[in-house]
Amino acid sequence: MFDSVRKSLLGTLAVLILLPSAALPQQVINGCSVFPPNNIWNRRIDTLPLDPNSSTYVSTIGASTHFHPDVGNDINSFGIPYNLTKGKGKILPSFDYADESDPGPYPVTTKLLIEGGTWSTVNAGDRHVLMVDTKKQVLYELYATYPSGKKGIHAGSGAIFPLNSNALRPNGWTSADAAGLPVFPGLLNFDEVATGSVKHALRFTTRRTNGYIWPARHQAGPQTAGYPPMGQRFRLRANFNVSTYSPRMQVVLNCLKQYGMIVADNGSNWYMSGAPDRRWNNEELDQLKNLVGSDFEAVDERALMVNPDSGQSL
Repeated sequence: MFDSVRKSLLGTLAVLILLPSAALPQQVINGCSVFPPNNIWNRRIDTLPLDPNSSTYVSTIGASTHFHPDVGNDINSFGIPYNLTKGKGKILPSFDYADESDPGPYPVTTKLLIEGGTWSTVNAGDRHVLMVDTKKQVLYELYATYPSGKKGIHAGSGAIFPLNSNALRPNGWTSADAAGLPVFPGLLNFDEVATGSVKHALRFTTRRTNGYIWPARHQAGPQTAGYPPMGQRFRLRANFNVSTYSPRMQVVLNCLKQYGMIVADNGSNWYMSGAPDRRWNNEELDQLKNLVGSDFEAVDERALMVNPDSGQSL
């Protein structure tokens, strides 16, 4: 009996040793994988070649412009919060861009966390509402979200993503983000940093963009030559010295080297998004503001694409 158990354990260990890193789970929340392990969000890009336009992109975004972590410990002031939800979606929101939105239903209520403060606050922010149903493995996202009538919800746009699928939005469709990508997978999350590694790309913005490339599905705003397209991936230079940063910020910097960040929306230059959490130390996060645009480089992801309509990567 003991020999059979021993052989079984050794066989399991051998399988674990032989499995390539790409086959192991990546970003996980409450036991739910955020997209398959081979999804482009979960793909390391530290060995990819430079994009031929890398220096131009860095220059137009701002080589001397400081990096800004849009995340902190104030739920109402920093970053983009998310909600863990259960049960069936009950709300069919009305949309400004209904022809490019998933009709729902969405598990949204005015009791959920919303970007930019409380539901009663009228502001010009993006007012994202992100809902993750880890049991059903479904991500629901709304943009420009407001109460409507007694119990209704109105939003600029909305998208629903099965987290066990590599499917992208229909080509040309927006989502709750201008690039037509999901927002949640690109957020810096405190719990991940606390584990010692962040294993997915982050989301960031630039003031202007020029078209879109895989895996993005949509463009927005004036198309400005010299600026990167939506979906363009950047990484922190391999020779950037992280040793002077705190252990937690080294985790973030190593993520930026290994997984990089994706242009997801028009906004302030070099603004990286995260989920607010009372456990963040804002002064510690400020260390990241020492980075400037010239510390980054654009990479060419074309060799990773399996199908232009799928987020699966090689």
